[in-house]
Amino acid sequence: MAPGFTQYQTQYCAWLLSRKIEGDSADKLASTLVDAQVDLNPHQVEAALFAFQSSLSKGVILADEVGLGKTIEAGLVVAQRWAERKRRILIIVPANLRKQWHQELEDKFSLQSLILEAKSFKQMRKEGLHNPFEVSDRVVICSYQFAKTKADELKSVSWNLVVMDEAYRLRNVYKRGNVIGKTLKDALSNVPKVLLTALLCKTP
Repeated sequence: MAPGFTQYQTQYCAWLLSRKIEGDSADKLASTLVDAQVDLNPHQVEAALFAFQSSLSKGVILADEVGLGKTIEAGLVVAQRWAERKRRILIIVPANLRKQWHQELEDKFSLQSLILEAKSFKQMRKEGLHNPFEVSDRVVICSYQFAKTKADELKSVSWNLVVMDEAYRLRNVYKRGNVIGKTLKDALSNVPKVLLTALLCKTP
């Protein structure tokens, strides 16, 4: 025990230090795994570790069959980044999944989030925040369509992480017809990303 510290203070300091662990080993996720309110499967932990081992320099794709918990895998990455105080985090999802992500982050990882849409965006601007995407006390969640319309605002934020669910929507990004994909590619070109998509297997 450190001199002048009670047992509880020492334990708290150890916990804080565990939050600052760097590197690409399983230790990196240790405190996040302890805090997560979910029964994890080995493949979900392995997927999160894979994301960290890639350094997220250009991004990773996490592709599992439907129902195997890609949201949990991405949630582990988000929670770890948050614990490291890298709190410019954006999650882009289909509009019908915004509330589900909001609830899962809160229930399973004790993370508060903000769903940005036209109404809330406008209200926050009225309250004096020029770019509501710049909040750093909550994870930001928005739809693909809304992200496309606010590409300039997205581009001005130094994001620590962007998660894109159902990322198959970004396929054929180089074709003229995929306006959303091309717009987001340009707006988030230098941002570390985690792309989530179902693994689709063709039958012979």
